[in-house]
Amino acid sequence: MSAIFQPGKIGTLEIKNRIVRSATYEGMATARGEMTQELLSMSEELARGEVGLIITGFSYVLASGRGAPYMTAIYNNEHVTGFQELAHRVHQAGGKICAQLAHSGRKTTPEIIGGETPMGPSPIPYTNSHTTPREMTKDDIREVVEAFGHAARRVREAGFDAVQLHCAHGYLLSAFISPHSNNRTDEYGGTVENRGRIVLEVYRAVRKMVGSKYPVLVKMNAEDLLEDGLTLEQSVRTARMLTVRGIDAIEISAGGAEGNTRSARTDINTPENEAYLLPYAREFKKHVGSVPLILVGGMRSPEVIEKVLEEGDAEFVSMSRPLIWEPHLIKRWKEGDRERAKCISCNQCYSEVSTGTTYCHVLNKEQE
Repeated sequence: MSAIFQPGKIGTLEIKNRIVRSATYEGMATARGEMTQELLSMSEELARGEVGLIITGFSYVLASGRGAPYMTAIYNNEHVTGFQELAHRVHQAGGKICAQLAHSGRKTTPEIIGGETPMGPSPIPYTNSHTTPREMTKDDIREVVEAFGHAARRVREAGFDAVQLHCAHGYLLSAFISPHSNNRTDEYGGTVENRGRIVLEVYRAVRKMVGSKYPVLVKMNAEDLLEDGLTLEQSVRTARMLTVRGIDAIEISAGGAEGNTRSARTDINTPENEAYLLPYAREFKKHVGSVPLILVGGMRSPEVIEKVLEEGDAEFVSMSRPLIWEPHLIKRWKEGDRERAKCISCNQCYSEVSTGTTYCHVLNKEQE
């Protein structure tokens, strides 16, 4: 049997294969962040397509944390019903589902969060939106920490199989970790340990709400790919802080924090261009012990994925863009058609983030 279809475990969670759908902005919620039939059907289709674990596009844990229109919300108990239906639909289709929890921090705008000034670790302008966040107070930090804990509780009550903390791509927790966006002089700034303090506090709050056996994952940048941003050495140290406290899996990404440092590359048209974050996984492996790694970044061919798994560089691989075009890609491979994913890595699927639904533009044109 191909290594892709070997069962695996993340903490107590058993997963039927080694493929994870990496969290992706869907733009399919209502204006108030509620579930829609479109969003339910999309996740159900991924489960029918044999994706082992589906990680939802991030759900904001406070109203101030929304990063774009039509994101899902999980900041009050009224949101639980929609999450229950989503978990039920995915389970009925044979899949497992994980909710990514996040706060956008400085990567949002007043227009998106009802006129409020976005908040961040420090009042450092976010160049992409020309917005300067206000520096968070200790009360703000405590509110965020508690919000992550309660959001995780709601997700578990809804029947989800796991949660993932979004500490990548410059969102709030990532912004604290990164020296690019954090120049605080208190206990939340300065050293790697201080910059990672809020992440550990969030993790403790989540654990308190969901218990020691419930799978808690983290997605984090290996590097910000910015001159003054998070480095690999710093990221590995932060990861180690989480592993010794019991994190169940780490998904490794890079970039996306600011400027043109996109986390998703274009023109992945040969096997040599795939798995472009693999060197980071190999470095992480030296420091995180037995904690499973999930490697994202340009996987398109079953042969490349098999090599990553067989050589022990990661326990799982995650994909996003190929599954927008082909939600049944993994099923196709399982049934014997091992042709690489149809995705051409044009990144046009992200072009609608500011206005609405993410979808495959190439496929859409073919169907017109």
